[in-house]
Amino acid sequence: MAKKKKWIQKAISSPGALHRALGIKQEKKIPSKMLNEAAGRTGRIGKMARLAKTLKKMPKRGRKKRGKK
Repeated sequence: MAKKKKWIQKAISSPGALHRALGIKQEKKIPSKMLNEAAGRTGRIGKMARLAKTLKKMPKRGRKKRGKK
């Protein structure tokens, strides 16, 4: 079996870089419209935005699904 690689940790080399590039404060969320526009760009900003969209789809670690009571 292949070794599990920590590709996400390596991909996020400088946290907050996308916020700085888009001019949004760190404590605020990036609006989805702005994220979609940035994902259409080329270069490093486009790559970071596409990775952010991909990671947004992934489930949060440790969060349990709760059913309706």
